[in-house]
Amino acid sequence: MAAAAAPGIETTQALRRDGEFALDRALLYDLADMAFAAAKRGGASYADIRIGETLREYAFARDERLENYDERSAQGFGLRVLLDGSWGFYGARRLDRESVLAGVERALDNARAVKPIQARPIALERLPAHEAEWVMPMAVDPFAIPPGEKADLLLAVNARARDRGADFCTASLSIAREERFFANSFGSRILQTRTRVAPDFQAVAIDRASGRFATRANLTPARGAGWEYIVGAGLVEEAGRAGEEARAKLAAKPVTSGDYDVVIDPTNLWLTIHETVGHSTELDRVLGWEANFAGTSFVKPDMLGQLRFGSELMTIVADRSQPGALSTIGFDDDGAPAQAAEFAIVEKGVLKNFQMALGQAHLIGLAHSNGCAYADSPTTFPIQRMPNISLKANPQKCALDDLVNGVENGIYVVGAGSWSIDQQRDNFQFGGQLFYEIKNGKIGELLRDGAYQGRTTQFWNSLDGLCDASAYHLDGTFTCGKAEPVQLAPVSHGSPPALFRNVRVLNTNDA
Repeated sequence: MAAAAAPGIETTQALRRDGEFALDRALLYDLADMAFAAAKRGGASYADIRIGETLREYAFARDERLENYDERSAQGFGLRVLLDGSWGFYGARRLDRESVLAGVERALDNARAVKPIQARPIALERLPAHEAEWVMPMAVDPFAIPPGEKADLLLAVNARARDRGADFCTASLSIAREERFFANSFGSRILQTRTRVAPDFQAVAIDRASGRFATRANLTPARGAGWEYIVGAGLVEEAGRAGEEARAKLAAKPVTSGDYDVVIDPTNLWLTIHETVGHSTELDRVLGWEANFAGTSFVKPDMLGQLRFGSELMTIVADRSQPGALSTIGFDDDGAPAQAAEFAIVEKGVLKNFQMALGQAHLIGLAHSNGCAYADSPTTFPIQRMPNISLKANPQKCALDDLVNGVENGIYVVGAGSWSIDQQRDNFQFGGQLFYEIKNGKIGELLRDGAYQGRTTQFWNSLDGLCDASAYHLDGTFTCGKAEPVQLAPVSHGSPPALFRNVRVLNTNDA
């Protein structure tokens, strides 16, 4: 602690161990107060600071070998100032008084450099001040589990898949923990810790006579959780099914291209929600500020309250409160509480809200942002990122059999696969892990080589059925990419199985 406070000395200890922050809270507060006083002297109307560490662990096994095991941590701070309506930012891996004070001057210089090209001044609403600590609940710290136990699990996954029909299998495990202190010149002082785990595997079966191959990746999603989730996820058992299903896909009947009624499982629909709704309603994309990773958006600010995004069955909600969800947290990286991110993006088919970070709302005539900021490191600038974004379930009782019962000629899609979407988040194509024929209200035989296409609003307006909450499932990704330099964000999307009418389905092997 004394070393961290001394000029020119780099902090090397973790910020949190055994449930306690290693850096004294008074020291963190002192660094923040010092930074804000310097920013005010330099003319800034607002300043905030993030101090923290991200711990990561990654293990990868191929067949009978553990090929990679990596542990790393990254510490540092990021300082943001608002000077004459322009943002200035500076981040560094060092954490001491000298570096923080130097960071204030660099951030102020950066704001001055931006001002000549600032088309419209940034205006901030005044967020309430919060003094709080939030720690994600979990039963077993995954970082405390010995590497050998993790390796044994991955090798067992590979072995089971190969025992049940796969020729090859790879498996991996990603673990991350973010430990953050946030403070701003409005008076907020917030400490937060969250942990997430992501298991993955892919089984591959080969027809050696023809040279064709088929894959089946895992359907177990990433979670904001501890090791107890990994233990209870049934990965080895699922790997056995994956080996069988990869082998079965080689002998399956090819999909016949055409228009079908399509029932989409939550394990596949989450990615469609993410790409067509999540990214298209990010305000920075809508305004043209952000175009990295598949462009801007077909949605425009004047469509708010007007655009018929989907059928009346479509209600898409944002939150930061679902247990186990990857974007669940007490406060976003602007210091907005989780309650700010409780809103409908689409309500009964009508566009109702954009996702916004601090300083964006006034650009479309609104008074407040809505808790949608995230920085993937303390040393990166917080940008608008998705909270959890989910499709609400049918309030009326409806099981999967009931949903399928209304389909005479259709396809049931399970598991996320390949995806492609245009630069406006409009035209898209999504693959899947498993495709099943639906005939006369019954799910039938396995199909192969399928993908479905559509245009975003046309597709969502074809939504004609939803299962109830008993079939709701939460999926998501560790690594949603955005911005340049790229930042990776974790986000979850929940939904029940859903029925879409007259969807174009392709055979991906057709010329």
